[in-house]
Amino acid sequence: MSFLEVFVMSLIPTFEGRYAVVYGIQRGYGIFESIMAAILGVIILSLVLPYALPYIDKIMELLMSTPLGKISKLYIYYLERTRKKASPYVKKWGFLGLVVFVAIPLPGTGIWTGSLAAYVLGIDKKSTIPALLIGGLLSLAITTLPTISLH
Repeated sequence: MSFLEVFVMSLIPTFEGRYAVVYGIQRGYGIFESIMAAILGVIILSLVLPYALPYIDKIMELLMSTPLGKISKLYIYYLERTRKKASPYVKKWGFLGLVVFVAIPLPGTGIWTGSLAAYVLGIDKKSTIPALLIGGLLSLAITTLPTISLH
């Protein structure tokens, strides 16, 4: 059950693998098991999100004229915030900027936000997916190494 718990947590926006692995290790789950579950989450998010975002936009458009329109407005707000936050990184450093943006283990960065930023800024999937993978794995390493050393 611990693998599944860490894996599911690794799919949650802003939490992702970088904090899921810390959670798993702190809960006393196996280090290797927690790392593998978090890595699997990073891989799945990196491969799925770039393809899923156009569909999320269409769903939000449909929700706009329903009682759930507030969800759509919140999504648009998040989209604009992401564009402003990630744009300097990506415009200045391109692919490497997206990697760095995803790798920074702070709230408001990560694979979810990085994939949204890549989508909004029109970065092709051929560049987005490797940037998300590399950044997600770097972020995972940045949070895992201190956790293991304290464990």
